[in-house]
Amino acid sequence: MEYSTAEMMAIAASRALTNEDVCFVGIGAPSEACNLARLTHAPDITLIYESGTIATRPAVLPLSIGDPELSETALMTVSVPEMFQYWLQGGRISIGFLGGAQIDRFGNINSSVIGSYERPKVRLPGGGGAPEIASQCGQTYVVMRQSRRTFVEQVDFITSFGYGQGGDHRERLGITTLGPTLVVTDLCLLRPEPGTHELVVTSMHQNVTREEVIQNTGWPIRFAQTVEHTPPPTDTELEVLRDLHARTKQAHAGKVLP
Repeated sequence: MEYSTAEMMAIAASRALTNEDVCFVGIGAPSEACNLARLTHAPDITLIYESGTIATRPAVLPLSIGDPELSETALMTVSVPEMFQYWLQGGRISIGFLGGAQIDRFGNINSSVIGSYERPKVRLPGGGGAPEIASQCGQTYVVMRQSRRTFVEQVDFITSFGYGQGGDHRERLGITTLGPTLVVTDLCLLRPEPGTHELVVTSMHQNVTREEVIQNTGWPIRFAQTVEHTPPPTDTELEVLRDLHARTKQAHAGKVLP
């Protein structure tokens, strides 16, 4: 069955999740991956959104963290302060799923500005809860399309701290969680190298070449000693993902004013 690079990215990200995970979910690609995992191999995964919905099981992908679909299908809804203080800062969330506008070789994420902070070329939505997710979740996964525009030598602004300048920078700041242990793109999978914590390619998707990865990365990207090939999507994964998107499109069709 034919598939798109976007579908490959969502499916590769979903495979990293398990039934035992308690996952702090962002809107967009993270939400797509987490709900695909829930509908396939991880039906008992616990999904938490920033609005305070706990163990939500949406039938369609939410438009935002405030989408009523999340509250209607949640086991319970708590206040935002309780969700951050008890669940996140209490160490009860194993995985945080993040995206952003830029990421650098040490997994630092920018979702604040392009250009200088004082005089930006573009002002982005900002961090929201992402800085706390990056520092307080047991580990974080990042889902982003890969290009020289997004995978940069140095982010213009650190919204969500990864490994800083590499090495033990994270530990020196007193951050005890693991940080970004997986980055999923439309081309490959990257993981931090032990010791340096620089992101290196550990798996490439089908029909992707090393040259493509190099050309779409803004730093001299390195490859692990053994680089695997990401298994292509199964028919079941594609069918479930496409059905989820079809239901979402139908459900939201009347929610946008002309």
